[in-house]
Order: sequence, then C-alpha cells, then structure tokens
Amino acid sequence: MSDTKRVFERIVQKKQDYIDYSFSSAESSALTTFFDLSQEFDSLDDFYALCVGIPKIFFGLDACLYMMHEKLERFALAAKTTDDRKEGDAPGAEIRVEADPYLTEQNSLILSIKGREVLMGQLPFKTVNNIIGILELLPFPRYSPHRMFYFRKYANRIGYNLHNKFLALKNEQHLRFIRVLVADIEHNVIVPNMIYRLYLRQLNGRIQQAEQLEARIAQGKLKPGNELNIQRLHDELSDATRGLRAEYEHIERHYSNMSLFLETLLRRSHFDHGRLILRTKICNLKKEVLDPQLERYREQLAARGIAIDDRFSGIPDEETISVVDVGLIAQVYANFFSNAVKYTEAVTTEHGEKKKYISYGREILANYFGEGKDGIKYNVFSTGSHLSDEDQARIFQEGGRAVNAVDRPGSGHGLAFVRNAVEIHGGVVGYEPTHLGNNFFFILPKETL
Repeated sequence: MSDTKRVFERIVQKKQDYIDYSFSSAESSALTTFFDLSQEFDSLDDFYALCVGIPKIFFGLDACLYMMHEKLERFALAAKTTDDRKEGDAPGAEIRVEADPYLTEQNSLILSIKGREVLMGQLPFKTVNNIIGILELLPFPRYSPHRMFYFRKYANRIGYNLHNKFLALKNEQHLRFIRVLVADIEHNVIVPNMIYRLYLRQLNGRIQQAEQLEARIAQGKLKPGNELNIQRLHDELSDATRGLRAEYEHIERHYSNMSLFLETLLRRSHFDHGRLILRTKICNLKKEVLDPQLERYREQLAARGIAIDDRFSGIPDEETISVVDVGLIAQVYANFFSNAVKYTEAVTTEHGEKKKYISYGREILANYFGEGKDGIKYNVFSTGSHLSDEDQARIFQEGGRAVNAVDRPGSGHGLAFVRNAVEIHGGVVGYEPTHLGNNFFFILPKETL
C-alpha cells in the first residue's frame, strides 16, 4: 500500500513551491507544452528537437543540446536552433561541465542535465556526477536570476524525461536482442544438434556389434585353441573398437562446437547490454576457428560429392593471424560451410570437366578501411550458378533467401547472423560472383589483429 499521508504532504509542498516560483503564464505554458509533447514524441531525435524548440518558440532563445555519445565517449551536439554548428560537434572550449548553471563570456547560459542517480548504472554510457547532457541557451540576459532559475527547472525536466526514454529504448533493444538471439540459437545450435540422433544411432550400432561378439563368446562358439576363430574374433573386436572410437570422436567434436556456440551466445554481458559483446583473443584462425568447422562438415560435403580444394587457401598453419571472438567467427564459418553443403552445384569447366567443390582463402586488402588501414578478406567459395542482382541485395538481410533456395531447408537467418557477427568486429560482409561459382566473404580491419 502507498503511504498516502506522505504523498499528500508532497503534493501540498509542491503546490506551495509553484506559488513561490511565481512562474509567468508563458513559463507555465512552456513547461506544460514540454510535458505534453514529451509523451507524444517517441524517437530521441524528436525529443531532442523538442528540448531546443521550447526555448526558441516561447522565449526567442537559440538553444544547443549536447548529449553524452556512447561511442565517442564525450558530449556531442544532438539538436540545435542555430546554423553555425553541426550535429556531432563537441561543446566549445568555454563550456564546462558543472553542476550549477553559469553564464559564459559570450552570454550563453549553460545548464547541466542530470539523470536519476538510482538508475545511472542502466544507461548505455558512463557519466560524471550523473550528468548526461548540456543545454546551452543564447544570447541570455546577464541579469535575470528568475529566468535562470526557471531554466534550471526546465533542464531538470529534460533530464527526468531523457532518463526514462533511455531506459525505454534500452528495454526495446533488449527485447529485439532476445528475439534475434533465439533465432541465433535455433539456427546455430538447435538445428545442427539434430545430428546427435545420427551419431547416437551409429554409436548404438557399434555397441550392438560389440554385444554380439560378447554373446558369441559366452555361448562358446569360439573354441579355445582354434586359431582361425581367435583371429576372426580379434579382427571383429578391432573393427568394433575402431567404430566406437570414431563415433565417440564425432560426438566429442560436435559437443565441443555446440558448447563453444552456447557459451558465446549466452554470455551474461550480452544480456546486460542488450547486444552481442565481443570477447576477443589472439588465435590461429585456421587451426582454432576454420579447421574445426570444416571438419564438422567434411562428411556432409563428401556425402554430396563436394570436394575440398584448399591448395590456394592462403591461410598458413603456423601463423597467428587474428584477434577475434573465436565463438562468433567460428559460427560465421559454420554458416558458410552449412550453406555450401546445401547449395554447391556441379559446373562444367572450359575443358569440359565436371567439378563440384568448395575452397577458402585469405588476402590482404591495402587501405581498405582508409589510408594506412588495411583489411583482411576471408572467403568461402563454392561452385554453382550465380545469384541474381535481387538475391545479392537481400541475402544478408534477416529472412532473405535466394530464389533458388526456396525448395531447400533453411530459415534465411544464417547470413544475417554472419553480417551481425562481422560488423560488431568492425568488419563488412559481402558476396561476389566469380569464375565457376560464388564467393562469400568477410573483411576485418587488420589493425585489430
């Protein structure tokens, strides 16, 4: 139950406060307008425009709103009514971050916008003294203590509403993240895990083979001293042991991959931030990332008559070449190889030969991300007919599937996951039609390696 007496006392106190404030009709109307429209506008950009629009329209004051920028880790211009500044600009040298309002030599009133202290840890950026923004009003009359007090109250209301909007947007981001994460888990974990049924069925067959040998021995069908039978027993037992070992290795390899994928997708940091958070390490990309994923799909590729041509892979065994989130990039390759199993087609070469294969590689792209910022391109190639221009434009979008894929199993989520995983590494993904087939690739900045 609410403490009604305490609430009523606060109402009485606030009523008296507003009498003491002696706000003019225009000042009261401005606050009411701000309150009403802050509920109407959902986007942050619209709300930022509202914050600078109220002083301009009601009091003829130009305004600039600077907000803490998550990526830049500094205050950046978010909205303005002047033409001499551009979005993203940092505050001028005369603007300091202080708790109390102050006037600059250029007759600008500077007001700090504070968030709610109890919820500061939930904001998407770090703050000092709970200050999340700065409001600059200009030109401001130098001798106007009442108006300065009024705009201090106005800045407080901006802070309160902004904080609530940040939290609402964060909740929306979390919900979107969870929906995408469910799709990631379904595509990269649950569906591939169905192969456990095959592995267990094969393992059960090997166990039955061993049990039959045990039963034959127990029934005395193998006589002591019968060299031929002993040799046959040895051969059959060796075959059963090799089979059990092979099935064990299948299951262990699959378990290792699924454990890696689950650990990567279900990290607590993802849920705390509402997005995928990288956990990078120095690794040998070929040995620790590519080879294990290729090994997972080797039998499936062979079953479909798809050869693996790595003669020109360009990925040296001995070189440590990357700093990446191993779990995420492993899933990137898993998606590429899974698609290769489904979509690789036989082609006829210029010499009349029929070929059906995949290959993979790496190359340095000088200055790809700007002057002095090289990129490293990793690719998986497969033979087959080229994608249409329409398909190329949508395959990395959520639910985007090529026309020739509609009759094959798939959700259209795999390449969307690839794009997300690569982009949070600061890279890009792409597709290119090449001689005899299709090349899917991702490019990472070399400076992060």
